[in-house]
Parts: sequence; structure tokens; C-alpha cells
Amino acid sequence: MHKPLFCFLLILFFIPAAATADITITAFCPDPYLTYDPDEYIVFSGQGSLDGWTVTDGEGTLSFPPGTRIHGGLVIARQAEAYRKTHGTYPDFEWEYSTPIVPTLPQSGRFILANTEDELELLYHGSERFSIAWPRDVKPREGQVHRIVDGVWNPRPFMIGQSDFSPIRIEGVSAMLFVSPDSSYEVVEDAIKSAEKSIEIGVYEFTHPGIGELLLDAHERGVSVRVLVEGSPVGGIAPEQAALLTVMNRTGIPVDLMRASGEIRSRYRFMHAKYLIIDSKSVLLASENLKESGIPFTGYEGNRGWGIWIHDTRVAEYFGCVYSEDAAGRDVVPITPAQAPGIPTAAAIPPRNSRFAPLWIDDAIIIPVISPDTSHLVPEMIAEATSTLEIQQAYISNWTNNAPNPWLDAAIDAARRGVNVRIILDASWFNIQGDFDNDEMAAFINRYAKTHDLPLEVRLFDADRAGITKIHTKGVIVDGNAVLVSSINWNENSPMNNREAGVIIRHPDAAAYYLRVFEEDWKNEYRRSQSTFALPSEEWPKPAIAIAILVFFAGIIIGKRIRRD
Repeated sequence: MHKPLFCFLLILFFIPAAATADITITAFCPDPYLTYDPDEYIVFSGQGSLDGWTVTDGEGTLSFPPGTRIHGGLVIARQAEAYRKTHGTYPDFEWEYSTPIVPTLPQSGRFILANTEDELELLYHGSERFSIAWPRDVKPREGQVHRIVDGVWNPRPFMIGQSDFSPIRIEGVSAMLFVSPDSSYEVVEDAIKSAEKSIEIGVYEFTHPGIGELLLDAHERGVSVRVLVEGSPVGGIAPEQAALLTVMNRTGIPVDLMRASGEIRSRYRFMHAKYLIIDSKSVLLASENLKESGIPFTGYEGNRGWGIWIHDTRVAEYFGCVYSEDAAGRDVVPITPAQAPGIPTAAAIPPRNSRFAPLWIDDAIIIPVISPDTSHLVPEMIAEATSTLEIQQAYISNWTNNAPNPWLDAAIDAARRGVNVRIILDASWFNIQGDFDNDEMAAFINRYAKTHDLPLEVRLFDADRAGITKIHTKGVIVDGNAVLVSSINWNENSPMNNREAGVIIRHPDAAAYYLRVFEEDWKNEYRRSQSTFALPSEEWPKPAIAIAILVFFAGIIIGKRIRRD
């Protein structure tokens, strides 16, 4: 299938709800990013004639030219040229004249959507058929498109320019499983060397000299190589990354950065995915960045991470659509070459004996997980657990204003159902140095489990005992049958605001493979006496206390976020 058509079938660009015979409003954006909001817009859905239909904000009213009909979806914008500047296409109508290309709607009064407080009413021959007001019904936010999905307004924050991929289930898939530091480099090397036509890469950070050399070799043999990286990572772009990407770019490899620039806002808080698409036939994705710590040379120390190389054109097409969507955004700019003498040399990393070789599996079921589009699949996966649940994460943190983490809540709910739940968190100094880190989180969960007699335990991973740099996995195993391999951290930002990538693998051999790794890591428990501080459970801090906690927390976060990638 031709990629643009395939992507069109996968993505719901503007109409999140199925069209019905009744005409209604299914999306609107009153506070876009352009100055004075000339690109604000409303989306209608339904079938039939628009004669007699009007929309009002209480001060102005718009109607449609006689004979206008709607077939599924229809977009009206304040100014068509401004809307095109933001979205790349013209709307169906505009209500303030900007171009003869797009019809202007008849207007009475002054129709304009206020940012913080306003309302919309849809009328049929003067009778109200739909109404919504903000902040009564939805919370105002700059850049957010308010949408109704399955009868619910704003099930997730949807910002201007973001994609809306739907879940997809692909059966009969073959794949190679691997883990870092044991076998990740050899699999990545094989994947790149297998390329005959194209390699597309989406990644948060890229500093690995060995992988850089492999991509240069692929480019020299005629493979089309494209790289998309986060343009504003925490702590800024490292000098070694600037040097490596500059060398690659000067040889003719396009390197693009996703970042905010001027009045152009970034669609996602971070481009945090880590994947390679090979020849539109296979996809390699992992929890690890393209760094020596994440994908160490074979036989050397590095992060603990999980990865998979999927050999299936259907999965490759899906992730190809994700890459195409992300690489075409207005927040994507070519790299600015830096002064660099060449590819940086490899770092001095201690050797380590490998324990886990790659494993090939056939006839697996693959379900892609894309943040923020389909990250809801992860807590839904956890909710399916009936017997066992293993979770390995770099860290788990509370959400905004110290609110409980719903993903952690899903794991605790599983324990309440009698599921045996085990969680491994990292014990590197930057994950336990503060008063609200992994050691406190582990202590809180373990005390909660003991108090409520739940089959739930958290252990901190001792990297010194294991010869592994740190836990960087973002993985879940359910009932010995399903596995999540992803780049999604267990904080609020990662599933709700970042671009992330992962897959749910339904195959008992896959679950058994990663479970063996989990069991090995479970033995390497960090045994430092833990603080007696406990995060609140049923009672969260009062506002003044919460503010004090957040202020104190801010200094800690700034100092260590660069290591929480």
C-alpha cells in the first residue's frame, strides 16, 4: 500500500468522533499559538444539509450559504490563510475574509472565540442542538484542540499539530528480542547492515560513534539515511552529539531537529522515542538512546534496557507513518552544522560478560504503543493481569501537584485483585539522592502493601553488584504472556506530552525471555537502609505543603533530569 494512503487510513486528522446523521461540533481550538489567534477554528461532524444551522458565541452568529451540505466533517476557521499557515491546508470556510480561495460565512454581530471564557451554541432554526462553554466544560489551555472522543471531552490533552494514531493489532509477526547491555549492539549492527534502501531514525539522543560509523557506511553504499532527533533535550545538545550529527550531515545524511523556534511551538514536550525503520520492512525499537551507555559495544557495561527488532512490513508501515508525520512538522528544522573535527572516539567503558543472547520468535501479536496517542494501552494492559505482573522502570513519580500516578494505581489495583506484582526501580545516586525519589517511592509502596496485605513488592536495583550502569528499562510483563517494550517513563510527561514509541508483544516466549532478565535483576537488590519518609496515600498534602514540596523538588529535578532520559 502506498505510504501516504496507508497513513491517511491510520490517522484521524481532525474528526475524532464517528460522523452521525445528527450534526454537531466535535472539536474546536479557541486559543492557538499565532498572535491574536487568527487561526482559531471549529470542526463540525454529521451528514446532510446545513440550511437552517447556525453557530453563536453569544455575541456573534455564523450561518452557512444556502445549499451547503456536510459529508462527515467540515472545518470553519477565523481566517483561512492563518489556518493554512498552522495546519498546511485550507479550511472549508472562514468567517473573516483573508483569501478568495475559501468561502466566507455570513456573519451577524462579532463572532470571535475568547481564550479564557466563552461558549459555543449550535442552533437549528433557532433551537439549541449543542452547547459547550469554557471553563465550565473544558479547561482553557493555549494550543489545545478540545475534542470529543467516544462521548468524552479531552480524554487526553491534544495540542495543535499532534498526531492521532489509532490502536492496531498485527498478528503473525516474527521478531528478534534483545537486551542491553548484553546483546543490543550486535542486533543494532545487524539491522543497519541489513539495510538495502532506507533507514529512518527517530531518537531522543544520539552520541554513539560506532552506530554513527555504521550509518555512514550504509549511506556510502547507497542507502537513504534520515535522522530525526530531539532539538532541545534536557541540559541541551551534548557537544559529542553536535559533532557526530554534523559529520553525518556533511556527508549528505539529512539530520533534522524537533524543537520550538520563535512563534512555532513544539508539538511534543520531547521527541523521546528510540526506533529505526529498515527498508520499510522491519522496525527496531528499544528503551535505549543511541549512546554508548544505552547500546554499548558487545561485551561492555551499559544500561539495562529492553529492545526488539520486528520483521514485518505491516509494523514497519505503521511506524513509517509515525516518522513521516513527525518529520513533516513545522517544528522540525535541519541541523545547524557545528565545528567538529570528526566523529568522537569511543568512551572507556568497563567490559562485562554477556548473559542474554538475542532470541528469535515467530507468530507473535504486535500492538504498537505511541505516546501520547495510544499510551492508554499500557494501563489497560495492566488491568488485564490475573496472576503476575512485573514492572521494570528507571523511576516512578507522581503527577502534577503531587497527584497519584494512575499507572502505578493500575498496578496497585492489580495487587488488590490478587495479582502478584513485582517492581524494579533504579538505585543510581541521581534516583535516590533527594527526599522524594525512588527509595522513598519504594518504601511507600512496600509499606502500603504490607499494611493492606497485598502481594506487591518493590526492589531497588544495585548497579554495583550487577555490573550494569543503571536501570533504564521502560517495560512491563503481564501473566507470562504479554510484554511492553517502550521508551515510556512512568511520569506524567512521558505518556501525556512526549512523542514515545513502543510495542506490546503477545507471545509466551517473549514474556519468558524478558522475565529471565527481570529475575536476574530482581536478585541484585539495593540494600541501603531506606528512609522512613512515605509519600501520602489516601491523604495528599494540603496546598501550602504541596507548594513547599514542589519548590524543594524543583532544585532536585533540575540537577538530575539530564540522567533521566
